[in-house]
Amino acid sequence: MRLYGVTGWKNAGKTGLMERLVSEITERGIRVSTVKHAHHTFDVDHAGKDSHRHRVAGATEVLLASRNRFALMHELRDEEEPSLAMLLDKLAPVDLVLVEGYKRDSHPKIEAFRAETGNPLIAKGDPTIRAVASDSPLDLDRPVFDLDDTVAIADFILAEVGL
Repeated sequence: MRLYGVTGWKNAGKTGLMERLVSEITERGIRVSTVKHAHHTFDVDHAGKDSHRHRVAGATEVLLASRNRFALMHELRDEEEPSLAMLLDKLAPVDLVLVEGYKRDSHPKIEAFRAETGNPLIAKGDPTIRAVASDSPLDLDRPVFDLDDTVAIADFILAEVGL
């Protein structure tokens, strides 16, 4: 499975870039899945729903299914956070997996960067970041794309992974 990441600090534009990339790349006939890292406790389930009640009652996994989709929720309880590799093993085969976050993992990435956030560039100290998508010009030793140039960024990523 081919893998490429979108990383950056909070409010850098990662999620918007991911959304546009998924749309652009799938429109080209390429099957894409995504993995998003969340730093905080999150919930895709809601209090009062049957699946939430099962999980709160102590179920380790709850599989919610309908004719349109299914969702598997796994409660870690006292387990360690799973690695990216372990999570990728759970995905059905696709042409490309786009990963949002996981900035410390070794897969190739593009950094989303907005100057107004005041955060430093991660790329300067990280060779796994192959390019930067920025809202302002940058002088770097790797490609810099306009943050909104989704077509060029998609072309770059697909060339990098051989698609």
